[in-house]
Order: sequence, then structure tokens, then C-alpha cells
Amino acid sequence: MLTLALMGTAAAQTNIEFWHTFGDPKRGNWIQARADDYNKMHPGTTVKPVAKGNDSELITATILAARQGNPPALAQIFEGGSQLALDSGIFQPVSAVKNVDFNDYIKPVINYYTIGGKVNSLPFNSSSPVLYYNKDLMQKAGLNPKQPPTTFGGLLADCKKIEAANLGVTCFGMSLNGWFFENWMAEQGVPFLNNDNGRSGRATATNLDSPAAKTIFQFFKTLQDNKYFSYTGRLEDFDGSDAIFTNQKVVFHITSTSKIGNNGDGAKRAGFQMGVGKLPIPTGSKRNGVVLGGASIWLAKNISKAEAEAALDFTLYLTNAQNMADWHKLTGYYPVRQSSIALLRKEGWFKQAPLQLVAFNQQTNTVPSPATAGALNGASPQVRRAVEEGLQRVLSGTPVDAALAEAKTKADAAIADYNANFK
Repeated sequence: MLTLALMGTAAAQTNIEFWHTFGDPKRGNWIQARADDYNKMHPGTTVKPVAKGNDSELITATILAARQGNPPALAQIFEGGSQLALDSGIFQPVSAVKNVDFNDYIKPVINYYTIGGKVNSLPFNSSSPVLYYNKDLMQKAGLNPKQPPTTFGGLLADCKKIEAANLGVTCFGMSLNGWFFENWMAEQGVPFLNNDNGRSGRATATNLDSPAAKTIFQFFKTLQDNKYFSYTGRLEDFDGSDAIFTNQKVVFHITSTSKIGNNGDGAKRAGFQMGVGKLPIPTGSKRNGVVLGGASIWLAKNISKAEAEAALDFTLYLTNAQNMADWHKLTGYYPVRQSSIALLRKEGWFKQAPLQLVAFNQQTNTVPSPATAGALNGASPQVRRAVEEGLQRVLSGTPVDAALAEAKTKADAAIADYNANFK
């Protein structure tokens, strides 16, 4: 009888793997702690978080695992991979498991993950790009730290003053990432892709031949011509570009709001005051707002009902009001829920952490449009890589028009190759 009882207990155990991208201790340990808490509250379920590399590596590994019949129950898919995740056929919408009330989610966040009128995944880590700056170095260059640059022209003007101050540092640095480019397109009111950024129909081409795209590429040419720009030489090197900033090799730096926690810690270790400002936009543009970054959590299709229910239950726990408020405090990611915002305001958090408020206001003040809704296409990793390589060519001396033309050819070809699977 004891043996049968033990067998029954083992059979009732539900194991859930959650694949995510947070290999750093600060964020990875927070996720593990939430899983540990959940497991204690639910003895019949064991949630195991696993860091699976970067965005592209994780979605590729997830699709491969699903085709081999062993998918993780939960996968954190980056925002640009939403169309590919949907088209892969390996996930089920959360509503297929049970009804979920989405009214508590911040509108710009839930709108991004609403495709064809259906919410397929639950928002988790949501962000936008902001300007980070070294207040101490700004002061040494005769600049006012209370007035960081808000436009391309303003940034270039500050770079000129920094150069004249002979501080032995470069003016500006950032990771070359296609998401930043898409944000600058949106700020100019121009969708990155045709067919309303892939929202009114499958995108078939980029708008890399637009004046808006040329403005961005020309900005990088001006930076390079004047030796105002520094990066590691690698594409999508978020950590490397952060290190350049926190090691005080540059005055200005653009990256995700999600790095406020880690970069703030780095600034304290290095002994300088860090500021955060709005994303500088092309001069003369009306500020339209930013494109949501980050990721959402998708639920695998070919798993048991018990696994699906437990996986969704854990996801709802992970993203509840208190946890999302704590996640925001730790990282700088948006708290995604209205109830989390109410909790943070009640605690007086935004008065204690004004740097977080800059990023929060930038997202909530975004004007809804096809441009700011975000680009949907199944070839997003390849398309973004084409843009990044184009910017890298400009930094290496290739003329802007030639770099843009080559980037468009490669990006549009990637979209066409992907779309050929759905004729």
C-alpha cells in the first residue's frame, strides 16, 4: 500500500520547464526565487527555469525541441519573434487553457501581443530604449546634466563640446541592434514594414528606402565622421556596450530601460552619477513614442492538460501585481499591469526612483499608430541583422545610400523567403 501511495504521488507530480534569456545573476536569480516560492506553495508542481541564451538562440531551440516532441511548457519569446512564434504552430493561446482577464495590462503592452484580435501570450518583461548619461563627465565638459540631449542634433552639439573639453573619452556609444532602428522609424511616424508594420496583412517589404531610414543612417555617418561613436565591433552586444558606458569610456549611451538596475549598479561601483533621459529622436520630428521591446511568455501546444494548466497558473503568478512591481524595481522593465502601477504609486516608488519614471512616461505617452505598434514579420532576426550590418558598414566607411540599398535587398529577401512558406 505504501508503494502504491508513493507511485500515486510520483504520478501526480507535474514538471514545468520555463526557458528564458536571463543568464545574469540579478534577473536570473529573481526568476529562480519566484519558481522556488511557487513550488513551495504547490507541492504537486515543480517549475524549473532554464536560461537558454539570447533571443534568437532561445526561439530556435524551442522550435527544435517542439519538433523533437519535447518542448518546454513555457518559453520567453522576444517581441520581434511573435510572428514566428505564431506561425510555428507549436504554441497555444492562453485562452485555450482558460479565460484570462487582460483588462489589467497596460494598453501599449497588451496591444503589441494582440495579433488578429487574439492575445496569444502573456506579457512579462517589457521595455523601451532610453538615454543613459554620465552626469560627472557632462559637468566636466561644461554641459548641464539636468538637460540631456533629446534630438540627434542636440546630441551632436553636445559631442562637439565634449570633444573640445579633451576629457579623453568618446561622446556616445550603443549596441548596434535593429530594435533601436525600428524605434527611430516609429518616432518619425513611419512603420518599419509595409502593410501597417505587418499588422493589416503579412509584411512583404521594409521601408528601408524611405527618407526616415536615411535620416538614421546619416546620423551614424556623422557620428563616425567626427569620431563621436564607440562600440565593441560586435552586433547586438548589449553587455559589451553597457561595459563601455559603466567604465566611463563614453558620456552618452542608449540601451533598454531594463538595464537601469544593472547600469545603475555599475555606475555606483565606478563612482559616477548616472542619469536617464528620453530617447533622442531625429531633429525636427514630432515625438510619437517608442516601440515596445522585451518579451512575453508563450505556452506550448503539445503538452498534457495538467502541464498546460500548471504552466499558465505559474505564469499568472510570476506576472501578478506584486511580482511585476518587484520586477520593475529590480530591473527597470515596465510593471505591465495597472494594479502594479497603483501599488508602486501607493508606495511612493516613482518619487524614490525618478530614473524609472522617465522610461515609464515615455512608454505611456506613446501615440498609438501602426508605426508605434511594432513590426510583425516571421523573419525578424534576419531582418534586424540586415539593418545592423548596414549600420556597421556605414561605420566602416560605406556610403549611406549603398549601405541602405544592400540592407533593404537582404531584409526584403529574408521576408520573401519566409513568406514563401505560407502561399
